[in-house]
Amino acid sequence: MKLVRYRHNGTNSWGVLEDGLVAPMAGAWATMPEALAEGGESIARAMHAVTARIAVSDLVLLKPVEQGVRIFCIGLNYAGHVAETAREAPQFPSVFLRTHESLVGPGDTIVLPLASSRFDFEAELAVVIGVGGRRIRMEDADKHIAGYTCMGEHSVRDFQRHNAQVTPGKNFDGSGAIGPWITTADAVPDPASLQVLGRLNGNSVQQGHIGDLIYPIARLIAYISEFTSLRPGDVIATGTPAGVGATRVPPLFMTEGDRFEVEIPGVGSLVNLVVPERSLPSDEATQPRAA
Repeated sequence: MKLVRYRHNGTNSWGVLEDGLVAPMAGAWATMPEALAEGGESIARAMHAVTARIAVSDLVLLKPVEQGVRIFCIGLNYAGHVAETAREAPQFPSVFLRTHESLVGPGDTIVLPLASSRFDFEAELAVVIGVGGRRIRMEDADKHIAGYTCMGEHSVRDFQRHNAQVTPGKNFDGSGAIGPWITTADAVPDPASLQVLGRLNGNSVQQGHIGDLIYPIARLIAYISEFTSLRPGDVIATGTPAGVGATRVPPLFMTEGDRFEVEIPGVGSLVNLVVPERSLPSDEATQPRAA
């Protein structure tokens, strides 16, 4: 199944996408995380009981993650990417958090910050948690996976390297993307065989296989759940393969008008265009923006 969040007639909701039609599911569970906690079989049964369908062409697809879920990201998780950065592989998974506001959805524009021109691309597979838990064993990790989605986990490289903490470079509003939907785990029988592809303006720039992760998905779930309880709808971005722009000679960064695509065959394709950040008038610059 493909689980989507969408806007229709000015209202945000969620549903199941099948053959170009969406079955609205908010009548069964108000939010997608509530449904993910019940499992894919429960969602499938409820979906078949829904008679209404909406053409996906009549909807606006939103990022498939709700406000309030945590977005855990993993750095340096492919040997090739570690090598190109001239760093050593981390002794433990390198974990940082992204805000919900730092990600946009499928077809949305990603924002080139005013503060930097070192805006780098990162194609990744993201894992979505279904059943939550604490101290999950690696051998049980599969039971906690609801599905998978694509992420453009892009980085503002100079801000990322201001100090030892990468948080500033990873959390500019609208700098990353996620979607277009969550492909449920039952549709991905062998996640290790998945291929992660990144294309900039149609040109291949990144290619990796999930089977090559330094820390596989089960290890990431076990490690993160050791220090915090994972909750339904939480996201774990598994890391980016080699080929990022910062390590190229000369460097290759995203600029206004660029098109970046994350394709993971069997999961989905996420496409976004790059636009420059709007310059605010000085009297607005210090005012918080509406959520």
